[in-house]
Amino acid sequence: MLPRCALSVCHVLMLVLCLSSAEDFDWTKNDHGSFYYGTFPAGFSWGAGSSAYQTEGAWDKDGKGLSIWDVFSHKKGKIQQNETGDSSCEGYHKVRDDVSLMKELKLNHYRFSISWPRLIPTGIKSDHINEKGIQYYEELIDQLLENKITPIVTLYHWDLPQVLQEKYGGWQNISMVNHFNEFANLCFERFGNRVKYWITFNNPWSIAVEGYETGEHAPGLRLKGTGAYKAAHHIIKAHARVWHSYDTQWRAKQKGLVGISLSGDWGEPVDISNQKDIEAAERYVQFYLGWFATPIFHGDYPQVMKDFIGRKSVQQGLGTSRLPTFSPQEKSYIKGTCDFLGIGHFTTRYITQKNNPSSRSSSSYFTDRDLAELVDPRWPDPGSEWLYSVPWGFRRLLNFVKTQYGNPMVYVTENGVSEKMQCTELCDDWRIQYYKDYINEMLKAIKDGVNVKGYTAWSLLDKFEWDEGYSERFGLYYVDFRNKNKPRYPKASVQFYKRVISSNGFPNQREVENWRRKAVETCSSSNQLLAAEEQRSTAANILRLIHDPLTSHMEMVTEIVVPTVCTLSILLSAIFLMFLLRRRN
Repeated sequence: MLPRCALSVCHVLMLVLCLSSAEDFDWTKNDHGSFYYGTFPAGFSWGAGSSAYQTEGAWDKDGKGLSIWDVFSHKKGKIQQNETGDSSCEGYHKVRDDVSLMKELKLNHYRFSISWPRLIPTGIKSDHINEKGIQYYEELIDQLLENKITPIVTLYHWDLPQVLQEKYGGWQNISMVNHFNEFANLCFERFGNRVKYWITFNNPWSIAVEGYETGEHAPGLRLKGTGAYKAAHHIIKAHARVWHSYDTQWRAKQKGLVGISLSGDWGEPVDISNQKDIEAAERYVQFYLGWFATPIFHGDYPQVMKDFIGRKSVQQGLGTSRLPTFSPQEKSYIKGTCDFLGIGHFTTRYITQKNNPSSRSSSSYFTDRDLAELVDPRWPDPGSEWLYSVPWGFRRLLNFVKTQYGNPMVYVTENGVSEKMQCTELCDDWRIQYYKDYINEMLKAIKDGVNVKGYTAWSLLDKFEWDEGYSERFGLYYVDFRNKNKPRYPKASVQFYKRVISSNGFPNQREVENWRRKAVETCSSSNQLLAAEEQRSTAANILRLIHDPLTSHMEMVTEIVVPTVCTLSILLSAIFLMFLLRRRN
């Protein structure tokens, strides 16, 4: 183990090498408020995205097997308001409707995921293949291609077949590598003649940390200090295995590309003159994005992860590091398994050095990093508690990817912002501002020489937001989840994004400001139509309950009587309290 001073020198040297290699990007320059008017390169691809569990619904229809999210969301207390993705957006039944929305937006591509248990109910290919699941995705792919929209397909967006979790322990078990490879090859066999862009995993950081460290996500395990690292190790191996399968068996005839979608927040030093803050900020990004990107591009984990986790493991009295190791053969097998890199990015943090205790009981992914995350209270935060709008961090992250990984072909696979509102609101001016600023920072990064080929707005529709249920909305289109038909309504951001796509960027200030004004004008009338529709829907529900008392008695009690009684009780309690206070005075 290297002495602490030697480690510090190594980290400083790595940072200097990283920054000095970016000759066309000035890391010390602060132009956070500037806006660049210009257009994207010809052929730049504009899209929107979704995932299977978040949008499809039909959780138990047509032979689909259980996923870990089906089981997790049905456990009381796991999801806000105990909501589930059972029906979600009913995307399974609305293929043509949703493709027509994409066509209206003028999308070049649509990113979606394939549900593993919808194709292979148990997750084990030799057990059974569900042909109805195959037919659903064939219809979706064919509809996209008929409308000149390129499908970008994610193989794993978190919905592991429940049988594999129960039988093997999910991503804690190396057997997942073979099972996932069989699933991927089934997809290549059935859809590969039409799909040319494949993503193995979406945001493996979240799969590992939130699924196996904090337990916030399915399967809900809290294996602190070990679970996330073990899951990530197997995910990286599974990714490499699938890439090699495609490379040797399918690439020559299908001529497609296989990549991975990694999420990463940017980490900016709190004090850019403080060397410890600079090191902590790089460590933040390496423990996030680099955890997966560095093995895929360079063959092994970031040195800073190996050093910090190894040192803390020794201090905890462990014989070996809690971070698993790759053999020399595995390193060469994993290195270079990426035809393109998908980047999911939403926000930024300020980072400062913080020494965490190294006791065995306190070991975790978060304490291993020895840092603290901070936010600027002036940063806008309209929705998710973790999502602040910090556009300038996006350009810096993209330049980091360029310098660290040899300027790979990049597709932005997720970028967007949520709102957390109880009332219906289609005039999402804050989302327009977010997209405008973040897309512009991406344009600046391309000007810096970053090889970005496409952008995916996250997301096409409002949808099930994991442990947050339906309390947060990321969609360009509003989905009325209270209506069993789940109708979609365009938000103002639809009109704005559509004009960005049509113009392939930002032609000039006057035109861009005009887009925004027209988008807000359009949404005002849409808001009125939606409000009227919701009033009609509420009235229809009341009439239905009144005219069908035998079958709907309990429904009427829960939907109308109980809320009314609760409201009256609160009012009476308030009046009584006021009466008591007056008497006391």
